[in-house]
Amino acid sequence: MSGDRTVELSAGTLERYARFSLFNSPYPAHDEGRAIDLYPGGRAGEGFDGEPAPSPVAGRVLSIETVRAPAGPVGIDRDYLIVISCTAPNSARGLAARILHVDPSVEPGDEVGIGDSLGTLVRTGFFDPWVGAHLHVGFRPLEADHRRASGSLPVTVGADLRPVPWDGTGRVAAVGETYAVLRGSGSGTLAGIGADGGGVLDGGLPHYAAGGLLGGPQGPVSFGGERVGVADGRTVAWDDLGVRANGDPATGLSLSCGLEPGVTVVSPGHSLEAGERVEVTLEREKRR
Repeated sequence: MSGDRTVELSAGTLERYARFSLFNSPYPAHDEGRAIDLYPGGRAGEGFDGEPAPSPVAGRVLSIETVRAPAGPVGIDRDYLIVISCTAPNSARGLAARILHVDPSVEPGDEVGIGDSLGTLVRTGFFDPWVGAHLHVGFRPLEADHRRASGSLPVTVGADLRPVPWDGTGRVAAVGETYAVLRGSGSGTLAGIGADGGGVLDGGLPHYAAGGLLGGPQGPVSFGGERVGVADGRTVAWDDLGVRANGDPATGLSLSCGLEPGVTVVSPGHSLEAGERVEVTLEREKRR
């Protein structure tokens, strides 16, 4: 039955994107890793408006709708919902893929392959200011209501992610008004920032209520010697933590996986500059 299925995206598919995240979102569509955000690249792997949006699935375009986006601090007030009847990957065959945040160049009835461009990335009012342009992808039965934001099937990663140790320090690769991207080291394999007890961390720590632990054990989760939450399944309920960057309060850390596993310091109004060395510390105190 469709309700018992999960959709696995292969290493070959995920390697088409600089980064991906299952949990780095405040929206219920990502609960329990039931959607994935795919960042094709751009500056420091953040993604940017107008960048080509390669499809993670093959199949026929069923429909394209323009949907209203909320009024937000960034982005336009409309988004686009592309629905594709999937023939690949095999785990998605016979399902519908829901894809958002792409200004489409395809039309209903078009056949697309994995890696074919669906259009160009666009940031909309659904985005927080520190979030780069990406494809939002979820899967559900063909007969389901594709306009609903929740109710998609779990997405899994068809590769062993390599945990990357991180000591809390790094140099700034790129900055925006609300964030600073710390320079990563691509190694040609899919990877993520490692938790102390195994697995890789994914999500907004702690500015979104929950994140994810991919491939790690259940129970308490530590990061850099500091407990950060508790894993139940793949979901981590974050502890009540504070984050500092070079001693200054920050909103949190955005953690993602991929060929360029990322750490982004989320800190509106920060004074960090490209090339600057940053030391991140966690504090067991109320979130700021």
